[in-house]
Amino acid sequence: MEEPNSTGQPAELNSSNTLHNSARSVVEELVYWRDMKRSALVFGGSLLVLVSLATFSLISVVSYLLLALLCVTITFRVYKSVFQAVQKSDEGHPFKFLLDRDISITPETAHRYTDVLLLNLNRALIHTRRLLLVDDVVDSLKLAGLMWILTYVGAVFNGVTLLILADITFFCAPLVYEKNKTQIDRYVELVKTQLEEKLEKLQEKLPGAVQRSKTD
Repeated sequence: MEEPNSTGQPAELNSSNTLHNSARSVVEELVYWRDMKRSALVFGGSLLVLVSLATFSLISVVSYLLLALLCVTITFRVYKSVFQAVQKSDEGHPFKFLLDRDISITPETAHRYTDVLLLNLNRALIHTRRLLLVDDVVDSLKLAGLMWILTYVGAVFNGVTLLILADITFFCAPLVYEKNKTQIDRYVELVKTQLEEKLEKLQEKLPGAVQRSKTD
């Protein structure tokens, strides 16, 4: 059995929370453009890769990316070697600080991330089972409605196009929301209230046994 730590929570759960908070902090810095250069680099790079995937095959995109990287590193390596030979300096390999850096994954790190992955995977499997086997009729109806909408979305857009749109939304929507938070929250609350009212009316029309299954 997993021993609790000083916080009173199992170590596995605490590790999951720590990784989640760390990842959330990094994502917030990117999507809110706290560091303009980093956000622009990630946004531009991800958009370039997705647009390339929409035009070329995955093998071609990976090959071109690695080829471009090699062109940069080889050119810089040759340039520094010639420069050192002309200046008769002994600076050594230009990428030595990167070559000397330890990038190996320790067994402890691998074990920690594997535990967190399994924890989240088990949660997802349990939640998926609840939805597919109609543990809660309303939640399952929500999923059915979402899947019905996605059938129309899939008929218009392919997967890569959706990823491109998601990438643009991911980096633009938070800024728009931050600047128009009051107005957006008001409209979202209005839509949420209307949806809840419709779901309540729908649930009232369900058979009594099904209604009780939600309260039980």
